[in-house]
Amino acid sequence: MESAMAAVPTLTQQAFLTVFVIVRKDLSKTLGWPMGAVIGNACHAATAVLHKYRNEQRTIDYFTDLEGMRKVVLETKNEASLNKVEALMNEKGILHYKWIEQPEGISAAIATAPYFRDDVQECLKKCQLYRSD
Repeated sequence: MESAMAAVPTLTQQAFLTVFVIVRKDLSKTLGWPMGAVIGNACHAATAVLHKYRNEQRTIDYFTDLEGMRKVVLETKNEASLNKVEALMNEKGILHYKWIEQPEGISAAIATAPYFRDDVQECLKKCQLYRSD
């Protein structure tokens, strides 16, 4: 699969604050969730993280250019791999929000607060760009 980081601007290009959203591939592939539900959960995670960290300077800066906002949607295999990504984010101090779909209690997606790619790439190195196959 294509590396997630290959699709994000390199340091030789302008660096952009980006919200990285990681969703579980098994939600659609194994559990049969419709694409709309998967996208909805990714949106919930992105909205929640931006609200939770609305007073952080990076988030304030991110909102100064509404037309230029960037998000990268990545996939991880299943709940266990999503939890590993979250544990690494916790270890590295990366601000994020895990969306848990209710009432089922299913961990569906994680979104980071706005970061530059280099700040989060270590946490996301095992994730790939989300594909709808």
